[in-house]
Amino acid sequence: MNIDDILHLSTYAGKIMLENGAEAYRVEETMNKISEAFGIEKPDSYATPTAIISSASHKGETKSVVVRILKRSVNLEKIHRVNDLARNIKTNNYTVEEVKEKLKEINSESRYSNKITILFSAIGALSFTFLFGGSFKDAIAAFFIGLIVKFFDIEADKIGLNSFFSTIICSAISAFLAILSIKLNIAVDIDKVIIGSIMLLVPGLAITNAIRDTIAGDLISGIARAVEAFLIAVGVAAGTGVVLSFWINTFGGL
Repeated sequence: MNIDDILHLSTYAGKIMLENGAEAYRVEETMNKISEAFGIEKPDSYATPTAIISSASHKGETKSVVVRILKRSVNLEKIHRVNDLARNIKTNNYTVEEVKEKLKEINSESRYSNKITILFSAIGALSFTFLFGGSFKDAIAAFFIGLIVKFFDIEADKIGLNSFFSTIICSAISAFLAILSIKLNIAVDIDKVIIGSIMLLVPGLAITNAIRDTIAGDLISGIARAVEAFLIAVGVAAGTGVVLSFWINTFGGL
């Protein structure tokens, strides 16, 4: 048994999970299951949103690995598949190399196409507008704003733009287009249009994971995710507020 190979394998699995939105406790549990499945006596893992520290002790030999997490997105399917793989290593008698190949396969899987992502983001904006009491015209306006906002968000991610600034710009675009829709008599209630379209930017997963990590006792991870969610919320408020304030001060009203 090669401790190095097993340790790097478990941290690779944890890295995939963290990069796709998994909670800290779930990452640690999965990493430990992988190590234990291959005979590590005392595996220990520590995960935060930006780093993983993992160690393994076996027959008096102890080694550790630190892995930085540089990007984060949301792909619950990858989290599920890595978690399922870890739980079935013993059942299926997988070797280290087989698990490594399966993890590479999971990690290389593409998400839905950009066209599908943009379309359903727009449908989400439309639905939220209805949910908050908007009219049919408001929902249609939010639909097209959602298309544009999500398109820009994807393009900003491609060029590596910081997510905080991307959120500010996307929310500013949303507010500007909402004002434009009112002026062109496409929509009726600007509040409902803005709320519906900026819901695409609300950090729902970050808030949920912050609560779950805190309850699970992972205080550093919970606080880090809460701060991340807060900064995104500030970005949404800043982008929307600047556009609305500029328009009101310049043109005297909406």
